[in-house]
Amino acid sequence: MRHLFSLVLWSLIALLFVQCAKRGNPTGGPEDEAPPVLLRAVPELNAIQFREVRIRLYFDEYVKLNKLKEQLIISPPLDPAAYVISPQSTGAKYVQIELMDSLQANTTYNFNFGQSIVDNNEGNPYPYFRYVFSTGNYVDSLQVRGTIGNAFGREAKNFVSVMLYAVDSTYTDSLIYNRPPDYLSNTLDSLAVFEIDNVRAGRYLLIAQKDIANNYTFDQSADDIAFVNDFIELPIDSLFHMDLFREQTDFSLGRIFQAGQNRIGLGYYGNPTGLEVLPLNLPDSVQTVQSFDKETDTLYVWYNKLKADSLQFDIRHDTLKVQRTHQIRKAEVDSLTISPSIKGVLHLSDTLRMQTSTPILTIDKSQMRLLDRDSIPVPFEVSVEDPHRVLFDFDILPNDNYRLDVLPGAITDFFNASNDTTQMQFRTQKPADYGSLYLQLVGVPSYPIIVQLTDENENLVRSLPIAAPQRRVVFSNLQPKKYYVRLIVDENNNGKWDSGRFLDRRFPEKVYHHEPLLDVRANWELQEQFRVE
Repeated sequence: MRHLFSLVLWSLIALLFVQCAKRGNPTGGPEDEAPPVLLRAVPELNAIQFREVRIRLYFDEYVKLNKLKEQLIISPPLDPAAYVISPQSTGAKYVQIELMDSLQANTTYNFNFGQSIVDNNEGNPYPYFRYVFSTGNYVDSLQVRGTIGNAFGREAKNFVSVMLYAVDSTYTDSLIYNRPPDYLSNTLDSLAVFEIDNVRAGRYLLIAQKDIANNYTFDQSADDIAFVNDFIELPIDSLFHMDLFREQTDFSLGRIFQAGQNRIGLGYYGNPTGLEVLPLNLPDSVQTVQSFDKETDTLYVWYNKLKADSLQFDIRHDTLKVQRTHQIRKAEVDSLTISPSIKGVLHLSDTLRMQTSTPILTIDKSQMRLLDRDSIPVPFEVSVEDPHRVLFDFDILPNDNYRLDVLPGAITDFFNASNDTTQMQFRTQKPADYGSLYLQLVGVPSYPIIVQLTDENENLVRSLPIAAPQRRVVFSNLQPKKYYVRLIVDENNNGKWDSGRFLDRRFPEKVYHHEPLLDVRANWELQEQFRVE
């Protein structure tokens, strides 16, 4: 009987477990979205007379560091070798800062972790946690705030460093090139807004830069820069706005290299206008010609009939006067090739060009022939636009087919090589395939101006200089696409946008953007008012 009772009892227990198992699958509860909570800091937050070599921040759960190098901002800046922050590869209930070097006396330090401290499981960030302490008797509490814009483009950039340099007896403008600032902040991914906290009273230079190398110094060739023209005095309640721009790089020479069998390349930085490169001690039988490749910032010196093993150059640009010697080396032979500027379609607003791989010596129009769809010759003019480019000028008729024949001898290059027969076929489209944009400009601050159309990625499509007020600005024969419009105040009337320069305290020429993205459709006239403000 007792055995039977035990059997029944165990059967009931097993049945109970089965029923419990069938009640449903556990959901795990709501997802944890709460950030970690700081329990305590050792030493405490806002500690004064700081002399410690280790800081520990204790949290209520396991945390880890995410993108610390990108998010961490230390002000005043510390050399990366001067501190170690751990743990970075595993989770822990604390974050530790070890200080490996001495700190400045009577200075307030701010470790802004951005959003790098996250919980170990869900990755919820502790947003913009700051650990602040002072090596002096008080914590500095002044603040500088403002926004960052873009002097040329439409969108503000993120992760922009904002810097303060103390203006004292040691200050010079060149400090931004060779040492970190006294105070530092970063917009991180907030795009436009900055705050520099825990600053002491005084006079400062305020600048911002897109610090590509993250070395807290300004590199003119790589970094964008913005600045407030006058020094600022703290305390101050003003909000500051700065627009980033890329300076025109100061001219300097790069390396000389053998670019081809009869071609030497001279790299440079900056604006090459006025650059003179004079080969020295060449016999009369040796000829040279020069051409620029502005995409690679290179001046090419082409030569023929040279039997020497080196070439010496006298190089001049503005105040620069140097001599360079280049040892001739073996390289690939440059041969003449021709490539057209279009493929298949010549738009009604385009110009037909041909590009050559070697410099052009002469062109023979009699060896060129342009025919329409009925094989009727089309009158045209041809000219050499630069050492590598031929321009064809003719009345472009809509909805037509053309054929351009470039016969042997039409183009002779610097090495007396002639082109092979080249035949190019292309067509034009109907006026109804294009759209037009009529712009009414309101509130233009001054003239002359430049009105430009760009694509959605801000690549230039059309540029129209305007010297005086007009009733409307017209862009016709536009391909059906979406466009942005911008307006440049051309202060020096040189037909292009000019950047600024920090050392001269010169701001870039002002650029205004028409906010909407305009949808230009085929066979359509789009009327738009551009209010400049």
